[in-house]
Amino acid sequence: MNINDKIIKHCLKNVMFINGTAYAGKSTMVAMLAEKYGLIHCGENYHGIITSGIATPAEYPNLCYFETMKDWQEFINRTPDEYTRWIDGGIDEIAEFEIAYLISISHSQKVIVDTNISIDLLRKIADYNQVAIMLSPQSMSVDYFFERDDEDKKFIKEQIMKAENPEKTMENFRECIARINSKENYDKFANSGFFTIIRKDVVTDTKLETMNLLAKHFGLE
Repeated sequence: MNINDKIIKHCLKNVMFINGTAYAGKSTMVAMLAEKYGLIHCGENYHGIITSGIATPAEYPNLCYFETMKDWQEFINRTPDEYTRWIDGGIDEIAEFEIAYLISISHSQKVIVDTNISIDLLRKIADYNQVAIMLSPQSMSVDYFFERDDEDKKFIKEQIMKAENPEKTMENFRECIARINSKENYDKFANSGFFTIIRKDVVTDTKLETMNLLAKHFGLE
């Protein structure tokens, strides 16, 4: 069954989306906005709530990769091309789960979501004031990838340190991250036509200022 984009757009009128590159502050802003304005908070990887028990490896091989991989060494030692295909494939596969879940929870309350829904699809299902793009330079997203207080990132780093050649494995994994945050992807976000905020440094604390800009854009103020 195909549903007209106009119907989906109408059903998602209470949803605000934040997308962009790594280390741009997306997760932080989603959490802060949700807390201040009483929004339903859909953070990074929230979609696991609905994919579990529904997605199967045959239909959704990228979403189910962690169920089918040999071990974590396989995960961290994939080539940048393999890693990129997995990320891109996952973005395509997760979209219908995200949309269905967001429709189900947003009919009577506003929702803020850290999303992976593609720019092309967001143009079809959301208005300008429902979407914000947050970007960071490629060097920042790569250099600071493991500097965040994030249990998943810590776990990946631990697995890299267990590799036969940790230095080579770390170099390869950083190249995977760099590929995902390539200039091509950055430019696609930057030229999307959506409201965009660019993070230029990690020294100055601009969280409150950024939150206020987003709140104004989303019409929360």
